[in-house]
Amino acid sequence: MRNRGSVGSDEGKAMNIGIIGLGYVGLPLAVAFAEAGHDIVGVDTDNRRASGIARGHSHVEDISDERLAAVCDRIATTTRMSRLARADAIIICVPTPLTANGVPDLSALIDSVTGVASILQAGQLVVLESTTYPGTTRDRVAPILGEAGLVAGRDYNLAFSPERVDPGRTDFTLRTTPKVVGGLTEACGDRAEALYREICDTIVRVSTPEAAELTKLLENIFRSVNIALVNELWMLADRMGIDIHEVIEAADTKPYGFMRFDPGPGMGGHCLPVDPFYLTWKAREYGLSTEFIELAGKVNHRMPEFCVDKVQRALNELGKPVLGAKVLVVGVAYKAATADVRESPALRILAQLGELGAKLSYHDPFVPELPTLGLRSESLPAAAEAADVAVIVTAHPGVPHEAIAEIVPTVDLRAVLRSSPRPVAAETLSIADAEVVSA
Repeated sequence: MRNRGSVGSDEGKAMNIGIIGLGYVGLPLAVAFAEAGHDIVGVDTDNRRASGIARGHSHVEDISDERLAAVCDRIATTTRMSRLARADAIIICVPTPLTANGVPDLSALIDSVTGVASILQAGQLVVLESTTYPGTTRDRVAPILGEAGLVAGRDYNLAFSPERVDPGRTDFTLRTTPKVVGGLTEACGDRAEALYREICDTIVRVSTPEAAELTKLLENIFRSVNIALVNELWMLADRMGIDIHEVIEAADTKPYGFMRFDPGPGMGGHCLPVDPFYLTWKAREYGLSTEFIELAGKVNHRMPEFCVDKVQRALNELGKPVLGAKVLVVGVAYKAATADVRESPALRILAQLGELGAKLSYHDPFVPELPTLGLRSESLPAAAEAADVAVIVTAHPGVPHEAIAEIVPTVDLRAVLRSSPRPVAAETLSIADAEVVSA
């Protein structure tokens, strides 16, 4: 780990920085570099998004309109890659999803790199932030850029620095989260380190792009595996009639050797449901089956079905079939305090309940509508009063979960009602660790 110091030719002068992809990763980067006094050219294929940013409208919760408006004069947005020809540094932050068959989809990344190759200039720095498998920077990106007739490490600099954004989080920000950097050469790493030192307090240097690529995957695989473990224990404890949350709280009192993970309805977002499978795919090239990682993915993937079963059992205890039952889902974003519904387990829970004939509604102050399901967020308390059962899937701050449980029987998949000071009365219906509280 290197402390802030003097490294690289860009340090100490205003730079022109190109950022490809102005989503949850790219826009915060653009704003941070602009606040540090640098000029930004942001490229995005979505013309409406680019135009909105130019008008000071942020589509990312972590960046307020006010904060964006304060630096709008330093951020130029465009759909044209040619605008990056004069950039000192180009950062690529495009999506890298999986195909329907679980194969890494690098199409957006390859398109972006191909576009950069068409305008690449001697002396430029190119950094990839998009999550991918080890070897992508060296074996996929460098050869395409080499078509410009320039050699990485000699004529231009190339590095990988994984994004570590956790949307909605305020305790660790872009500046305070250590930035991992791996350059194709030592000089490439120095140049990338100097760039990120402008907006990050701590830089963590690793020896190669492959080490940096694998670092990001390890972080998310670690979480995925541990979440799968506690989710599997939740399903077992449910059958055994044991409160898994009580068990976790007891285990968490051990001062060493235990790291707390809490169960939930499944994983969502742009990282955890996707990133581990980048490594499992790459591992097959080396004749290795990463069974542990794949099993964790399977466990987490089936959690929505487990949660739907809990809703069905709750309705049964109330003497109601799921067919025709009015079910209110509380929280549909993949995590609290965000509007991001990518891979959200709530979507699968809603879809499965709909297939069983339930009449669906939802309340989420961060997500006004779900066009794919033909639903709009409904207001409280009317939505609760009209429902037969409520299901807490995502526990947003500010949502009156206890008040909802006072109105309608509530299946609590996030254990937010456990801290309620209201005593458990005779009318409480206990379904293992999911609390079903009647009015």
